[in-house]
Amino acid sequence: MRAIGLIPARMGSSRFPGKPLVPILGLPMVLHVYFRARLCKTLDAVYVTTPDPAIRDVVESYGAPVIMTSPNHERCTDRVAEAAAAIHEAADVVVNIQGDEPMLYPELVNGGVRMLAEDPAVVCAHPLAPIEDGETFRNRNVIKVVTDQQGAVLFMSREPIPTTVRLGESGIQKRQLVVVLSFRRDFLQTYTCLAQTPLEQAESVDILRILEHGYKIHTFAVDRPTISVDVPNDVRRVEQALTDDPLVPQYLEAAKSRWQA
Repeated sequence: MRAIGLIPARMGSSRFPGKPLVPILGLPMVLHVYFRARLCKTLDAVYVTTPDPAIRDVVESYGAPVIMTSPNHERCTDRVAEAAAAIHEAADVVVNIQGDEPMLYPELVNGGVRMLAEDPAVVCAHPLAPIEDGETFRNRNVIKVVTDQQGAVLFMSREPIPTTVRLGESGIQKRQLVVVLSFRRDFLQTYTCLAQTPLEQAESVDILRILEHGYKIHTFAVDRPTISVDVPNDVRRVEQALTDDPLVPQYLEAAKSRWQA
């Protein structure tokens, strides 16, 4: 099974304009995501996809490939679908890796690709990480997820679900979406032809469109959350977390040297 990774990034984030190019440990954030994605052994190729020439120019200066897309997409998954359709090389699986996930680690990608390889009934899979504190549970930038007994998504929301009462006392583990979404390539094209849905729009969560049109989203558990960069204050938190991250030495200095060359 051939899999490709696509990293959507745009300058016009309402919460943090220009964030893909914000420096983290001296490297633009989107390049952290790209070089860490290249460490995922299940991916045969990785591309950044963007509507912005400023992002294209920076990413290409580091030797990374870019696919330009329309500036009119409201949802990043539609941007990924456009980019996937433009790639002529064979691929069975497309992994949507958010450009604001600079703490990406291989299991977030490899787990989803393996799930699609092992079960032909699965059309979309994503990781769930534990929510470890009440502040994260209440944070509207964190997408909370509840599943059925087989691990298929029942619902996801920016609000605290399943309940704000007795956090950790009910025996139900609170879990969050890590936005690394593995799709069968043909289903991704089906997704982008579906009409946007009321819950998708209300929650501003792309993949609620899948549930509202009657398809299943499968999940797999990972043991540690990431810190996505949603607002400027997240940058310092990520830098502190990456200081001791074992993946950083595998790409950071080489990436800087490649740019300087």
